[in-house]
Amino acid sequence: MAIEDRPPPPSLIASHLEHLRVQRRLADRTLAMYLDAFKRLEAFCARESLSLDAVKPHHVRGWAARLHAGGLGPRSIAITLSAWRGLFRWMGREGLASINPVEGVRAPKGAKPLPKALSVEQAVALSTEAPPKPAPPRSRDAREAPWLAARDHCMVELLYGSGLRSAELLGLDVTASPQAQGWLDRGGAEAHVLGKGGKRRTVPVGKAALQALDAWLDMRAALAAPGETALFVSRLGRRLTPVQLRNRLKQMAIDAGLPTHVHPHMLRHSFASHLLQSSGDLRAVQELLGHAHITTTQVYTKLDFQHLAKVYDAAHPRAKRKD
Repeated sequence: MAIEDRPPPPSLIASHLEHLRVQRRLADRTLAMYLDAFKRLEAFCARESLSLDAVKPHHVRGWAARLHAGGLGPRSIAITLSAWRGLFRWMGREGLASINPVEGVRAPKGAKPLPKALSVEQAVALSTEAPPKPAPPRSRDAREAPWLAARDHCMVELLYGSGLRSAELLGLDVTASPQAQGWLDRGGAEAHVLGKGGKRRTVPVGKAALQALDAWLDMRAALAAPGETALFVSRLGRRLTPVQLRNRLKQMAIDAGLPTHVHPHMLRHSFASHLLQSSGDLRAVQELLGHAHITTTQVYTKLDFQHLAKVYDAAHPRAKRKD
């Protein structure tokens, strides 16, 4: 075969893709995403008349910024940079590039999703004590229904009424002691809890939660195992676990007819959001939640604005903002 009849050698990118397919055995979907990333790289290089081995870090940073300005999301940019980084690393091993210009270049951070919170009506529906559901006589459900309802109602009142984390709730003991992570002061209407980073704080406990506490304590003594100090116990008489708490809350939400999956931290989010809507005091909400930095609490101002925007849309005669 004459030299001029030979097919052209495969491009560097084609060779690298073949390496990823055969040697690395990447999935077809991953290969398709990497191919898109390499097409972007080729387009940038062609626009600036650059060969791959001439690409420098400042080029990569500028191209990443263009992708971001063009509307590509942070996750997609991260995948693109990962593909480019792997290509130049492979070129280095093959002796085709002296540096990896993508090392140290990071994708822009994506916006943190807003925490999900219940509406006031949903939170009240969940925290309203419901009568135990009927169960077959002499069944375990029939025997346990009254104390399950009392315990679960008390837990929801504390999660939503005092903004406790699930670990803080489950760490509560019946009485204060040097070993206790937390406890409730019935007379002072306060909860003393151990939060993140071993920081202790005191939060108020409302009347509804105190009433729910009294109802639960009336039943707890007959259920707790000997020597068990935990305020909230399971049917085996031992301290309730996080998984058990999540499962009970999920069932309560179903029973209350709520249209969303409810988890313990959602009640903490609801506590903060509703308190901020009513008071507007961000510093007070920070103290009650036990946040070390005000920036952590500021996410609830965005939730509050969403609430205000909905009220505006529903009530103001000039509220129509979209066709």
